[in-house]
Amino acid sequence: MPDSFGKRLKHAWSAFNNREPTYTGFEDLGPSSSSRPDRIPRLRGNERSISSAIYNKIAIDVASSKIRHVRTDQNGSFKNEIKSDLNSCLSLEANIDQTGRAFIQDVVLSMFDEGCVAIVPVDTTGDPVLSGNFDIQTMRTGKVIEWYPRHVRLNVYNDRTGKREDIVLAKKSVAIIENPLYAVMNAPNSTLTRLINKLNLLDAIDTQSGSGKLDLVIQLPYVIKTAARKQQAEERRKDIEDQLTGSKYGIAYTDGTERITQLNRPVENNLMKQIEYLTSMLYSQLGLTEAIFDGTADEEALLNYFNRTIEPILSAIADGMTRIFITKTARTQGQIIKAFKDPFKYVPVSELATMVDGFTRNAVLSSNEFRSVIEFPPSEEPDANKLSNKNLNQPTNQIANNQKIANNQKITKQTKMLRKEQ
Repeated sequence: MPDSFGKRLKHAWSAFNNREPTYTGFEDLGPSSSSRPDRIPRLRGNERSISSAIYNKIAIDVASSKIRHVRTDQNGSFKNEIKSDLNSCLSLEANIDQTGRAFIQDVVLSMFDEGCVAIVPVDTTGDPVLSGNFDIQTMRTGKVIEWYPRHVRLNVYNDRTGKREDIVLAKKSVAIIENPLYAVMNAPNSTLTRLINKLNLLDAIDTQSGSGKLDLVIQLPYVIKTAARKQQAEERRKDIEDQLTGSKYGIAYTDGTERITQLNRPVENNLMKQIEYLTSMLYSQLGLTEAIFDGTADEEALLNYFNRTIEPILSAIADGMTRIFITKTARTQGQIIKAFKDPFKYVPVSELATMVDGFTRNAVLSSNEFRSVIEFPPSEEPDANKLSNKNLNQPTNQIANNQKIANNQKITKQTKMLRKEQ
């Protein structure tokens, strides 16, 4: 029965017109910031170099894969997904500021920038230090500041105070994930570090070239060795500067015996060649190609990229959280943190029809399971959930049973509709 007009008017609410009458806009809501204070600033000038694009691309691809709290059978095969607070953090909401996907992306970006990252359980149902029997309700990324034998000092954002705070936690209660590509990205003499240094040099040269200086050398018609001649040359230089700055179009005049040479001409060096060489080397070490960035990579290049780059990062995150957040007793019961990659995400539509026929004909996936892949609602046909070859003729008695089931379902629906009308 629809609500009456009076009831709807009583419970109506607007964010602009129905605020608390005692709220004046001057209550203490905590510290404010024009930017997100929970975001860790990147180091080493990464925001100005090619590393920013590489980090972001890999982090997005890692976050696009599902990481879930699941239960496996005795052979380690996936059995079902566990409805827990930890699984909700990974799939829906990690904290008040981040969704599960944004949190994983933050983990990867922080791990690339620092070399390792700490996944900190902020709100739990129990004390992680006293007992391992607890569930994680919220989690955040933390920066490792100091290392102790069995503890770490972390810099973590506190959403209660709105500030980043330093805390000391035991290693057994914090999942510390080390970058599996540390030797390529974070080592002191790694390929990416050398590339960043070269790019910073190139930025410095470009800044100097665009500073607006003329870099002129004036050759005067006399020898400058005495103090009087040096003072005369200095006066001549200031005179030309005053002419250039005071002129509307920047025009100055000189004596016929004076000669002016401009120095800010492009000087040939091998800096750009070194940057191109290091970039190609970095791409090969990370399993990247230009086609992956512009979206034109073929199946073989994508498979190589996922196996060499994405899979090690996903495994490092999943294994690190399983080791710390899943107790030994739960692991013996088959509980783990598992990463899933959608095998049909990059399959063209022209090839998907052939795959559907092959998987359903060989009873690997049912029709409804494939309908969920292409984002179609499940079918209500009885055979849609069965693992059977639809191309083979079914026995007569099986067809009759299927028809009987369909008729019973139809009668049941009609009965429910009649009851609702009554």
